[in-house]
Amino acid sequence: MSAPQTYATHRRFEPLHHFVLLPFFLITTVATIYTAVRRPALGTLWIALLALAVLALAVQVRVYSLKVQDRLIRLEERLRLAQVLPADLQPRIAELTTRQLVGLRFASDAEVADRVREALQEKLDGEAIKKRIQTWRPDEFRV
Repeated sequence: MSAPQTYATHRRFEPLHHFVLLPFFLITTVATIYTAVRRPALGTLWIALLALAVLALAVQVRVYSLKVQDRLIRLEERLRLAQVLPADLQPRIAELTTRQLVGLRFASDAEVADRVREALQEKLDGEAIKKRIQTWRPDEFRV
């Protein structure tokens, strides 16, 4: 069993993506650009451009998956907040930004109303919200 999730431990690295693919593509891109500069030719330039395109593709795939995850979190949190917030805060759910909703997903049901009030009044970003959470609600399904 793993340790409980907290603000300090909630970030997730995907080993294959962060520690294998990205470094491999980055090193390949740098090496092929170096070769294209040292020995300019259509072939070396084309390989360097291909390496750059593959690196860009790897980054873009990650960005797309995180954007989809944020959209799902936004939906999930709006549904949860509609159920757990007091009546005076429910009409203000639409005022919360995606970044705020992403931060609020870690707040327990018991404290989420306080965090929502703070987020709206102080215009807190997601990181500031997460730092204020007292009872962490883990999210084990992150991409």
